[in-house]
Amino acid sequence: MKNKVFLVMLLSIAALSAGCNTVAGAGKDIQRGGEKIEGAATK
Repeated sequence: MKNKVFLVMLLSIAALSAGCNTVAGAGKDIQRGGEKIEGAATK
């Protein structure tokens, strides 16, 4: 069970890292995520 959780976490981190590529890209991704949360909260 712990191996499966570890594998899922590792794959998630790898996918996020590959999607961001740079610190600037990570900042943009985080900003977009915050905007989505803010938009959902105002509905």
